Amino acid sequence: MTGHAAVAVSLFAVAMVATVAIGVLSARGRVRSMSEWSITERGLGTLFVLVLMAGESYTSFSFLGAAGWSYRYGIPIFYLIAYLSTGLAVAYLVAPALWTYCARHHLVSIADIAEHRFRSRALGVTVALICTIFLVPYVQLQIQGMGVVVNAMSYGAINLKTAAVISFVVAETFILTSGLRGSAWVSVLKDSLAVLAIAILALYIPWHYFDGPSDLLDRLVADKPQWLTFPGAGGGTFGASWFVSTIVLNAITICVFPTTVAGYLSAKSPNALRRNSILLPWYQVLLLIPIMIGAAALFAAPGLKNPDLALFTLVTESLPSPVVALIGIAGALSAIVPMSVFLIAIGTLCGRTILGGGLHGGAAADSRQRRGSQLIGLLVGAIALGGAVFYPKLLVNLSVLSYEGIAQLVPAVLLGLYWRKLTALGVGMGLVTGGAVVLLLHATGHDPLLGVNGGLFALAANLLVAVAFSTVTPKQPGRGSSQYREVRASEIDHK
Repeated sequence: MTGHAAVAVSLFAVAMVATVAIGVLSARGRVRSMSEWSITERGLGTLFVLVLMAGESYTSFSFLGAAGWSYRYGIPIFYLIAYLSTGLAVAYLVAPALWTYCARHHLVSIADIAEHRFRSRALGVTVALICTIFLVPYVQLQIQGMGVVVNAMSYGAINLKTAAVISFVVAETFILTSGLRGSAWVSVLKDSLAVLAIAILALYIPWHYFDGPSDLLDRLVADKPQWLTFPGAGGGTFGASWFVSTIVLNAITICVFPTTVAGYLSAKSPNALRRNSILLPWYQVLLLIPIMIGAAALFAAPGLKNPDLALFTLVTESLPSPVVALIGIAGALSAIVPMSVFLIAIGTLCGRTILGGGLHGGAAADSRQRRGSQLIGLLVGAIALGGAVFYPKLLVNLSVLSYEGIAQLVPAVLLGLYWRKLTALGVGMGLVTGGAVVLLLHATGHDPLLGVNGGLFALAANLLVAVAFSTVTPKQPGRGSSQYREVRASEIDHK
């Protein structure tokens, strides 16, 4: 091990110990309940909600994929900033309503929302299964992303498999004891280091390799103009129609993403969510820096075989090892925190809804549901770790479908929130239709279709079928619909 590697590895080890300590100690003095483990007993203020949900913005993809896409394709990567910011505008409207509905009826996940809203345990289980299937690949992606980050940061001293095991052990240690509260506290450390790392990159890289950002942009205009206009350098796949349709689809979908909803429900009040929607778009601006680094690598490191290493190639070549370690630790935590939230969401969906009786489990089942959820989180993490180590491409291929698959839950959560006539049968048939369209388009190689994100066609078909079946089937009478009308009549809390 070289001297540079020894410094980086030592600092990384200290950071991982600190991460575990912060995560575990955050649970001190807290009640051990299902609600505390999964959504912190709705106890997070604006700051913690902000840093927790910033995990949706700064994952390992920010340090690898954003720079990699910029290096490989150019301008299409700006869809990332666009949909995250636009999604927060949507969240300003829907997140407080979701929080109020769930707080009033003691719900902790989107599967709970579907089961309670439509008085259908079968629909709740279906939603839980769909979410689990499409979230597991994200867990594996974070594990593999951390492996790449740590391997680069340690100058190759820590191999990919060892880094994957470290990420699993660190994340599982604090989520088993602290749940989502542990993720929120670790997010404070992660975001502090991420902002510092981004600031260093913004101030150093453009002046080290160029005469500042303006010189870099001049070089792009002169030498790489195809990277600055649609469809970018990707050969026509990511044109303007794909860009706009992906922003529309993802901006809506992120509001019902299971981990996003968990973040909503962890807040103390709807006002914390409104403030989050106002403040967090500014955080997305920081994504411009990895995108800029990817563009800089076009000139500083041409011909990279793996574009996802664009950022860390420049970092390890030009910065001293302690700074490399800091940036690497920020990247590693940007994988660990989202991974922990994904595992908590999966554990809640499976341990409570599928195995724990859902809303019919009763108060006496709370402890059993919590233990079951923790066990599921451990097992799913182990499966994702095994996939990352032995079959790195198997689950990752499924992740291509993940966002489009979860988009099909929009009618069950958002349309059900605003249209009382929507029925369980309508939602179920819409889910089947939308899912079939997603699979068909991918199987036949027609996504994008006519230049438009295929998930948008699938969601449109889903909505049409859901509305049609709900219109022709009788409205469901009973307690569930009357409770739902109470929430609509009282609108949302303003505390």
